[in-house]
Amino acid sequence: MHSDIQNSPLRVFWFLTGGATLMLGVAGVILPLLPTTPFVILAAFAFGKSVPALQARLEQSRLFGSVIADWRASGAIAPRYKTLSVAMMAAALAFGLSSTMPDAAKLFQVAVIAAAATFILSRPGSVTSNPSDVRKHS
Repeated sequence: MHSDIQNSPLRVFWFLTGGATLMLGVAGVILPLLPTTPFVILAAFAFGKSVPALQARLEQSRLFGSVIADWRASGAIAPRYKTLSVAMMAAALAFGLSSTMPDAAKLFQVAVIAAAATFILSRPGSVTSNPSDVRKHS
């Protein structure tokens, strides 16, 4: 760890960011409208800036390790997570468009969700060596 971050308030910031985003990522495993992948990737990054041992533990986890490895290797997001993310964004957009929020807010929501979906769909698929993934994508 860099000595300039080791005892700085930034370390606390990165640790809290890692903890909060990891909790959101774990909640995303259970809740259908909350994405998991971006939160877990951000948690690994934040823990790397604050407590590298937690970053290593997250990278070695059975649940999240392959997501982080795919992202690091090639910016990849597994097709399953792409589909889930875009479906959740579509549901959130439908909810927002059917709400009574101002038209300007609806237009902003459309623009942000369209940009996020475009980014997610533009990422390559999974690159892990998990045999079940290989069969699905061959």
